[in-house]
Amino acid sequence: MTKPPPVSLRPLPDELRPLVALCLRGDQHAMLALIDRFRGQVFGLCLRMLNQRQDAEDAAQETFVRVLKNLHRWDPGRDFEPWLLAIAGNRCRTALATRKRRPAGEVLPEQVADSRPEQQSAQHLAEEVSLALEHIREDYRQAFVLFHEHQMSYDQIAEAMEVPLGTVKTWVHRARRGLVDRLRQRGIVEGASHEVH
Repeated sequence: MTKPPPVSLRPLPDELRPLVALCLRGDQHAMLALIDRFRGQVFGLCLRMLNQRQDAEDAAQETFVRVLKNLHRWDPGRDFEPWLLAIAGNRCRTALATRKRRPAGEVLPEQVADSRPEQQSAQHLAEEVSLALEHIREDYRQAFVLFHEHQMSYDQIAEAMEVPLGTVKTWVHRARRGLVDRLRQRGIVEGASHEVH
């Protein structure tokens, strides 16, 4: 008896087809398996875009509801993860638009204290980056997070966000520039934003 191949962290469409087929037939176990497989990536994207745990959990949950409702629209010949993360990004942009209509002061970034100085400075930098990302246009932020945190290629991001390749490159570059400008204004980094490529 031959040993099955190891499961990839980034599943190929061939590996997903049987699971998706079961989901489309209403198999609850398959639906839970699909959610479990991608829960981390979706929640990570939502948390980075929204910078608030409760909103990120809500957006992740809404993402999976939409994914399962629209699973019949996924093209099995294309990568699943960019399609899924595009839906998550759309949910986040909707949440951000709703947040803008809330009274000021309602949304606070989450902070966790740590007594070790090196962890405090790393945590402080992470918090500053998160706060700076909040001030970057939503589509720039989504492209930036997909590229830098989810290691998606420009092509995958273009497909997921349904924009031209050149647009994605511009958005990622502008997000980087905006992030550095913001960090420089707050005295976190030195130098000019044009040094970032």
